[in-house]
Amino acid sequence: MSQREWIEKDFYKELGVSSSASQDEIKKAYRKLARDNHPDSNPGNATAEAKFKAVSEANAVLSDPAKRKEYDEARSLFASGGFGRGGFSPGGGTNFGGGSAGGFDVGDLFGGGAGGADLGDIFGGLFNRGGQTRTSSASRPRKGSDLTADVTLSFRDAATGTSVPLSITSPSSCTTCHGSGAKPGTSPRVCPRCNGSGVVSRNQGAFGFSEPCDDCRGTGSIIDDPCGDCRGTGVQNRTRSVTVRVPAGVADGQRVRVAGRGEAGLRGAAAGDLLVTVHVTPDRVFGRSGDDLTLVIPVSYSELVLGTTLSVPTLDARVGLKVPPGTADGRTFRVKGRGIAKKTTTGDLLVTVKVAVPSDLDDAAREALEQYAEAERAGGFDPRAGWPGA
Repeated sequence: MSQREWIEKDFYKELGVSSSASQDEIKKAYRKLARDNHPDSNPGNATAEAKFKAVSEANAVLSDPAKRKEYDEARSLFASGGFGRGGFSPGGGTNFGGGSAGGFDVGDLFGGGAGGADLGDIFGGLFNRGGQTRTSSASRPRKGSDLTADVTLSFRDAATGTSVPLSITSPSSCTTCHGSGAKPGTSPRVCPRCNGSGVVSRNQGAFGFSEPCDDCRGTGSIIDDPCGDCRGTGVQNRTRSVTVRVPAGVADGQRVRVAGRGEAGLRGAAAGDLLVTVHVTPDRVFGRSGDDLTLVIPVSYSELVLGTTLSVPTLDARVGLKVPPGTADGRTFRVKGRGIAKKTTTGDLLVTVKVAVPSDLDDAAREALEQYAEAERAGGFDPRAGWPGA
């Protein structure tokens, strides 16, 4: 592959995503293409093997935010025509013969000289300068992907905390080879071509390029006798039970992370995490404001006028709430420490009293209420005294 072909290769096109794609979109696109074109699934298919190599090469750059940034900067630089459309050429102002043309020479390009463009920095994460070897992401164990799940909890379980059993079907570490990918009794061996790095380097003129090793497909190891159950991947789909501890006070829509219970990594690499989104059903009695619980309790007019002690529910028991005489309708009382209890904080219970008006009165109640109304007027009480609309 020439320098021009390498620099102008469109990794986004290889994965079928736009240049503004998120990291999740890139990961999903790569996983689908790699699965569809994997040599193990397409034996003898040269087209699929070439596509697998191309998408692996693209993913090695775009899945790493730092390398992706360098790649985007390099594409932008060359697309701007600063070094000639189509790459390096003597007519474009760059001379690879050691001299200079148009004020540039190759030393300036890689040393941050003329024009202030240090291509050594721009390509540092993508190519090897001077044939130097670099540690590739392909040589590092590839952590498993995160998995997602949803659970629905009652309001009270979410407020007090609970444990929820989940049944997860996902790629997990192979139980036969314990994730190594090799048949039991055997072990993977270090790839002799790349010495376990997962990449091979080659020089072309002023550039040294690194690409995934063909022999080990970028893993750094070769399995001579693959595990029959996982076909050498170290991973197999299986259903497992996971118990998720939901902490007290989890809010509707909040995610709980369970470390290490996601998708298994390839060939013994660390597993991803399990992200559980919690959905909370409304409660008939309680509402919530931060860590405080809220409730509205119906009372009679006489209870507010004369005062009373109410029996109020909490999450674990009932408590007495004293309502003083002359309490206004809609007043809110605070009961300390009866809200949502977390590790370091505990909220309160906010109780609002609301007068319940009877829709019908019997004769005795009506007569008594009329007598009270007369006594109220005789006593000079006017509920609208001082009201601006009076």
